[in-house]
Amino acid sequence: MKGKREFSTVREDYLRAVYSCEEWDDDGVGVTELAQLMDVVPSTASENVRKLRDAGLLDHRPYQKVRLTPRGRQEAIEMVRRHRILETFLHRFLGFSWDELHDEAHNLEHAVSDRFIDRLDEALEFPRFDPHGDPIPDHEGEVARCSCYTLPTAPMGETMKIMRIRDGKPEVLRYFENRNFVPGALLTVLERSDVTGQITVQMGDERIDISQDLGAGIKVTPAPTK
Repeated sequence: MKGKREFSTVREDYLRAVYSCEEWDDDGVGVTELAQLMDVVPSTASENVRKLRDAGLLDHRPYQKVRLTPRGRQEAIEMVRRHRILETFLHRFLGFSWDELHDEAHNLEHAVSDRFIDRLDEALEFPRFDPHGDPIPDHEGEVARCSCYTLPTAPMGETMKIMRIRDGKPEVLRYFENRNFVPGALLTVLERSDVTGQITVQMGDERIDISQDLGAGIKVTPAPTK
């Protein structure tokens, strides 16, 4: 029974990870990248992907990226909803910082009931986004959509509003927070260099350089005009 539950937890983690990757890249996620996200060797990731493919939850062919099937997406959305509601609660009421949220929510998400999550959602007044700006699926599995650019593709010279910060490594989240790259902040892309791989943005009175790799983890949308 314990082994079955352990694989159930692994299954939920993989489905949520693939879903999160598909949110940022419609092409899916490679097995090697998935192994890095799950902190396992590629052979372990490949074996778990095979099991989930055989269960009808993942679509994967040799040398191609991993994608969710419709049934896999439905299960993934349930886990994503749990995770992001828990992150919102931990941040808003218990004061956990950005870089602590993911691991704490992960420790809880497999243990609490659907009823608990629904009650927590109600107590939080049905938030649409978590602290990183990630959309929270509602009770019916509907997800808010946003016409967003990543920072490397955002129009230059326009005032943009940060909508999402990719929930990744704690040190990266601390880097973003220390430089005020947080949802709701305004910025203007001034320069982009393919040679140096740097993006220069204006935030208030400060000019900040950020790498294109890190900028790909920031989603922005044109700021509303007053």
